[in-house]
Amino acid sequence: MHMVENIFLQISILLGITVGIAAIVRFLRQPLLIAYILAGLIAGPLLLNFIDQDARVYEVFSEFGIVLLLFIVGLSLNFTHIKKIGKIAVVVGVSQVVLTTTVGFLILRFFQFSPLISFSLAVASAFSSTIIITKLLSDKKDLETVYGRYAVGLMLVQDVIAITLLFAMNAFIQNSGLPFLQLVSGFIFRGGVVIACIYFLTKFILPRLVERAATSSEFLFLFTIAWCFGVASIARATGLSLEMGAIIAGISLGSSLYQPEISSKIRPLRDFFLILFFILLGSKMTVANFGSAIAPSIALTGFILLGNPGIVYMLFRVMKFTRRNSFLVGVSVGQVSEFGFVLLFALAQANLVPDVVVSMFTMTALGTIFFSSYAITYNETLYRFFIPLFNFFGKDAYQQPEEFRPVYEAWVIGYHRMGWKICETLKELKISFAVIDFNPEVVKQLRQEGTPAYFGDAADVEFLSTFPFAKAKLIISTIPEVDDQLTFVQYVRSMSRKPYLIANVTSVEHLNDFYRKGVDYILMPHMLGGYRMSEILRLRRLSRKTFEKLRREQKREVILRFQAGAHD
Repeated sequence: MHMVENIFLQISILLGITVGIAAIVRFLRQPLLIAYILAGLIAGPLLLNFIDQDARVYEVFSEFGIVLLLFIVGLSLNFTHIKKIGKIAVVVGVSQVVLTTTVGFLILRFFQFSPLISFSLAVASAFSSTIIITKLLSDKKDLETVYGRYAVGLMLVQDVIAITLLFAMNAFIQNSGLPFLQLVSGFIFRGGVVIACIYFLTKFILPRLVERAATSSEFLFLFTIAWCFGVASIARATGLSLEMGAIIAGISLGSSLYQPEISSKIRPLRDFFLILFFILLGSKMTVANFGSAIAPSIALTGFILLGNPGIVYMLFRVMKFTRRNSFLVGVSVGQVSEFGFVLLFALAQANLVPDVVVSMFTMTALGTIFFSSYAITYNETLYRFFIPLFNFFGKDAYQQPEEFRPVYEAWVIGYHRMGWKICETLKELKISFAVIDFNPEVVKQLRQEGTPAYFGDAADVEFLSTFPFAKAKLIISTIPEVDDQLTFVQYVRSMSRKPYLIANVTSVEHLNDFYRKGVDYILMPHMLGGYRMSEILRLRRLSRKTFEKLRREQKREVILRFQAGAHD
């Protein structure tokens, strides 16, 4: 009991320190990853030294964080996107990883590190942070620009390479005594089995299980967690690793209709365990490690901040991209990735590299993430600063028009009850629209009919952040829950005041609250019913024939409603 209380107190203090540092980091407009690592540095042997390094609970939490991180990476792997942007992202991605690894290896060899340490650290430094790049580009509304799409595509290619390396590294660690050919053949065989299993599960079994689980938001969350940890545990039991199992579990759900909802539900849990993971990494920095790591870390940081963007810039120029787009993509990759921590952490646990390597990478991460965040935020300003230098080489020979995904004029939130009829009218008026609904059957049917539809919870801000509501002209919410609708309204208005926003409220007591939040008009079903009856009384003569006609119209509407899948 004393042990549990001690760990609980330690984690409470750690989180308190982290919150304090995070407030400063947010003020500096930096990713919170920096706060987590700095909290570990403060709580570790370098300063306060109150973290019990022998406590197995910290390592377990770290494993949870890694498993959930890799699960979401697998979940988010968009092979369709990679295919769409063609061979360019693949060629640039593979070339960049090879060139960055080579130059990094030479830099570390200059500092007299062994070939294994130099290669391990160089490989870990070759990958950029998908999380940080996507977040910053999303904040800038640049994800749909040419450079934004190729930056994300480059990250996806890097993720695939990193996953492959992780698979190979785990196979090597667990079978290091085997001959090379046997090791390679075993890896290929296992990889084939894994791919076959993913295909079989995704094609025949998993969709039915997920469809049943999706009837409840809580049950879907529980099923997803159970699936993630279950597959990871099976992978470890069969001689693979937790990391490989987590990626497999994510990929198997990546093509699911419910992928956005699953991803948004898992992210908060992932973030909590990753906080502890990065705090633990920061705490491993000792005085001895700090002294021996600082010089090579500075050299590696300089290369990642300047050399890596330069490599990417030249590669995109070779692929005939404009100077501007090549420069902006290059600036985006000037930091190291979470994957680097995962790779080095696994090597350190296998005693293949010393702790000083993790310390060096931690220092490099702090430096590169800090400076590259500002570089991405002010990338256009940086480009304008370098325009005179670019002009020295003459006029740019390449041109690339910006291409944008279609933007919907209207969004309908909730297809049941009123929403289906609104959608019918939008079709008649030829207004482009999309639907968000929490009924998987409705979403599936709408997609089969060619209507853009997305499964998810309208009260989940993480889920909502993936949609361009700010570019719409009209947003109509028909969901009945007051709290959920208030959350949705507040989120939309925090993004933009431009769209006309219509909400659905059943009680008069909430009317003023919604109007104060920025709603333009409120649907009140009982009042709409009253308006409809008033029109009947005004425009139609009361007779048996009139009510027979109204009954026929009503029955026809009910039939249409059931055909649309909008019934309760």
